[in-house]
Amino acid sequence: MRVMILSWEYPPRVVGRLAEYTSALTTQLVKNKVETYLVTYHDFLTGLTEESNGTKVFRVSNPVRTHIGVLTWVLTLNQEVERVAANIYFNNNRQIDLIDVYDWHFVPAAVILKTGLGLPFVYSVESLEDHRSPSVNTPYSMAIRSIEWLGFYEAKKISVKTEWIRDEIIRIYKVPRDKIVVVKPNTDFWIKEILSLYDTVSGGLKNK
Repeated sequence: MRVMILSWEYPPRVVGRLAEYTSALTTQLVKNKVETYLVTYHDFLTGLTEESNGTKVFRVSNPVRTHIGVLTWVLTLNQEVERVAANIYFNNNRQIDLIDVYDWHFVPAAVILKTGLGLPFVYSVESLEDHRSPSVNTPYSMAIRSIEWLGFYEAKKISVKTEWIRDEIIRIYKVPRDKIVVVKPNTDFWIKEILSLYDTVSGGLKNK
């Protein structure tokens, strides 16, 4: 299996707990014989590096340097993520099984890659705009919520870490319960559940 992960943070760029999690995830995937590619952001450490854990990491910077907020930063950065992800796909003779996209930031890229290249994706959710923002009905937050909704609609499966966030996604976005998989990272068998999820997503596409 070949998997491509899109995450807006990964060591050495640490913003929150996602960097630690994606590092642990990629390490375990490689240990389980999954060829793992990760596309992420960094201001100046750009290009391909092969990490000590065996993950091939492609770091991109934003071609637009000045922004008025995170929304424009995300949307312009997605173009670079799409470009690099497409290169990975073609350099592997179109043999990438799926994308796992972490949080809303790179959902636009995942949707473009699904539409253009036929790559199914898992939308792995860390948080929701309704919980991050005190004013979710402002145009700014509504734009971010629309990207979250797009991810829920277009993803083959949705991955969350707790039943609570699963129930919030159902309540706020009316996502079917059977589309959401709860994988708790603090268990001994979490990586087996991730691999099972990946098998479902890639196999579901191949059997169409």
